[in-house]
Amino acid sequence: MTTILIIDDEYLIADILSFALEDEGFLTVTAGSALRALEILERERPDLIITDYMMPGMTGLEFAEAVKAQDKFQTIPLMLMSGAQAHLGRQRADLFVDVFSKPFEIDVVIASVKALLTA
Repeated sequence: MTTILIIDDEYLIADILSFALEDEGFLTVTAGSALRALEILERERPDLIITDYMMPGMTGLEFAEAVKAQDKFQTIPLMLMSGAQAHLGRQRADLFVDVFSKPFEIDVVIASVKALLTA
């Protein structure tokens, strides 16, 4: 089953996104921080990562750089969700395959995920 790692310190957003993606047949794992997500990466090896930008300890941009710095994770695509910082993610096409501004349309996120993972 295709696994998606969702990282957001706002648990309600992570849960809503998780439930919506599970309804579409994806397996999801959530993390409340980028540091926790780095631990999860070691055991889960997701097919896709969706991360928030603003989080305590490490931003989504710093997280993406840490992921891409490791050879074993370089092929995992990352998507970014952000309120005010979405433009920063759009400037980093080397890190993110898609960027969503918060509040996002859940249908748009699902369509992007499906296009990427079921192609």
